[in-house]
Amino acid sequence: MEPLTLALAKGRTTSASLSVFEKAGIDFPDFHADSRKLIFFDTSGKIKLIFVKAVDVPTYVEKGAADIGIVGKDNILEAQADIYEMLDLKLGKCKVAVAGSAETDRLSNQSLTVASKYPAIAKNHFQKKGQSVETIKLNGSVELAPLIGLADVIVDIVETGTTLKENGLSIIEEIEEISTRLIVNKASFATKSEVIHPLIQQLQGALEEAKA
Repeated sequence: MEPLTLALAKGRTTSASLSVFEKAGIDFPDFHADSRKLIFFDTSGKIKLIFVKAVDVPTYVEKGAADIGIVGKDNILEAQADIYEMLDLKLGKCKVAVAGSAETDRLSNQSLTVASKYPAIAKNHFQKKGQSVETIKLNGSVELAPLIGLADVIVDIVETGTTLKENGLSIIEEIEEISTRLIVNKASFATKSEVIHPLIQQLQGALEEAKA
């Protein structure tokens, strides 16, 4: 049987994600975050790890280039991919929130300009509220947008809130709790169930053991 392909997101939760796999008895001995290699195999040769950008993990899984993926909920929501979300690894906990200038309440406006790394999440959130928005995609320094008049508010990942506070911004509204998730390709879930189901159980066991 072909090895199960796992798409692992590059980023701050990479090491912690691999630690969960190690506790579940799955080890990738050649992997290290600084390597230029993009493909690694576990010691059994049954799992092939591909190391990709976090934003691409849902696409790899949805299109079947990977059977399973490990990625943050923020990237899952933004990609709007047609996949199964199977397990919360509870790593990298934070939240997506609407933030803006503390002295200005813009949310009552009929139309709103929102700057975000996550325009789909922002648009979906305000559409559910029946509010018209224009989204501006920014890839960095999103907090700057309200300060220079580029946007009314921002939608961004918030962990401690320190960056917001240092720039005179505060959380106006929380959208979603974020953490690292295991996602599965829908076709693979059916055709490779004899491999995927035990893997999920192994990971669940490792997570429960870590809590104990």
